[in-house]
Amino acid sequence: MKKKALLFLVLALITGLVGFTGLSFSGIEVIRVMFLIFADLLIISLMAKLFFPDKPKMKYQPVKK
Repeated sequence: MKKKALLFLVLALITGLVGFTGLSFSGIEVIRVMFLIFADLLIISLMAKLFFPDKPKMKYQPVKK
């Protein structure tokens, strides 16, 4: 989960810099939409990390038959 959040952070920063620095070309709207998507995925992955930690809090015991 941490690797995905870092990936989405990097992608959101790159697309944000390209999309909102005043460059003007035909695909700029696509890059701006990609920024919004990556920013949303970053928030979702950070919230998932907060609510669902990697290590479970309870220990599982084998069932004896």
